[in-house]
Amino acid sequence: MNSNLFMVIAASAIFYGTPLFFAALGELLTERSGVLNLGVEGMMLIGGVTGAWASQHIGGTSWFVVLMSILIGTSAAALVGLLHAFLAITLRVNQTVAGLAITIFAGGLGLSSYFASVWNVAQRPATHPIRFLDVGGLADTPILGPIFFHQNILTYFSWIAVVVASIYLFRTRVGLQLRAVGESPQTADAMGINVVKYRYIHTVIGGALAGVGGVYYSLAIIPTWVDGMTKGAGWIAIALVIFGFWRPDLTLAGAYLFGALQSLSLTLKARNMHINGDLLDALPFIMTIVVLVLLSGGWAKKRLGAPASLGVPYEREER
Repeated sequence: MNSNLFMVIAASAIFYGTPLFFAALGELLTERSGVLNLGVEGMMLIGGVTGAWASQHIGGTSWFVVLMSILIGTSAAALVGLLHAFLAITLRVNQTVAGLAITIFAGGLGLSSYFASVWNVAQRPATHPIRFLDVGGLADTPILGPIFFHQNILTYFSWIAVVVASIYLFRTRVGLQLRAVGESPQTADAMGINVVKYRYIHTVIGGALAGVGGVYYSLAIIPTWVDGMTKGAGWIAIALVIFGFWRPDLTLAGAYLFGALQSLSLTLKARNMHINGDLLDALPFIMTIVVLVLLSGGWAKKRLGAPASLGVPYEREER
């Protein structure tokens, strides 16, 4: 592989891996509280369609419109996260069923498509897409420039997010309490930790971060609205949490690996390399299935650091 091809693949891995990381980070925080969220795909699509609508209808300078689009898309997905929290935590609905219901309700054939139709979002491209930046004028630096200094603002924010999340989870008291809630809510409750509060907050945050990933698709990758545009990215994000051992830094590395697989078909086709495109497009999902099969067993979860009470509803005992 020559250095130029490596540079293109590496830059594409970061570009396409960024929305996967945001969605996976949200799922990671949610799962650390003990809540399983299989509605990530639907939350990403809600974030994407509302972000695209905002980009087309909000006036002002480009940076302001992009900021508001991100905030609106994030807030809309957070509301869907709140719905999942209500179902899974308050009503104690089976979390797998609740997540699948959210994906169907908000997904490519549900609420997101309905909003897109009513708002005519797909009729024109995003007025203010998220553009690449030339950081410090270093974008043209050989090899490193396109990879690290010619990305967009959300990519740079994701690098900050991975550091903040790692410190939060493993270096703060609140993070320790969050992990305690995911491991043993009964013990955490006995210590005076509000289990319901922690689970609600982190499920909503998880939805918000999934929304950021959705906005990235509608304002950066395409940028316009297409029904079902995430094409299963939410499921990849869920697998990434397992792939990354429930750690933000390893999850970021996994997101870039899957981002490289997602972009490989386009990269090779652009260079007239004749390789089966359908097989290349399927690679991320084949990898997702392999990861879920190999690592979803009970013994694997214990060895890899999965929260012990993941997916288990908590009902406080009367004292």
